[in-house]
Amino acid sequence: MGKLTQRLQDASRSGVYRATRADEIMDAVGGSGLSLVKIRVQEKEKLLKSIATALDFPDWFGANWDALEDCLSDLSWRGATGHVLLFEQARAGDDLGVLIDVLRSSAEYWAGRGKPFFAVFIDPARALPLPDLFREK
Repeated sequence: MGKLTQRLQDASRSGVYRATRADEIMDAVGGSGLSLVKIRVQEKEKLLKSIATALDFPDWFGANWDALEDCLSDLSWRGATGHVLLFEQARAGDDLGVLIDVLRSSAEYWAGRGKPFFAVFIDPARALPLPDLFREK
């Protein structure tokens, strides 16, 4: 098991991060029991729908920030040992800030329950003010 796989399985390190590429993360998750979804960041309404679709949210999902936080703090229907969400094409703005806050809260929730939860923004330019998930080669 590689170092990145070990990191992604460590609930105490759950959080919101950035990485320049998705392929190493996808490779690290393969066969690990972790759930991995890719989500393209768009305007709020489309973003919430994309997240709901990627994570198979229940029909009661209300398509707002509070409902997103509610669903992210359940995920019982996913049946995984942990969760890795890869976000692509993010641009700075108010909605991105709210999304990051919701994801941080969700990561703290899951870490407190001993289950890994990682939200990783693919950021080739390293423009987002987030910590790196791992030291890339």
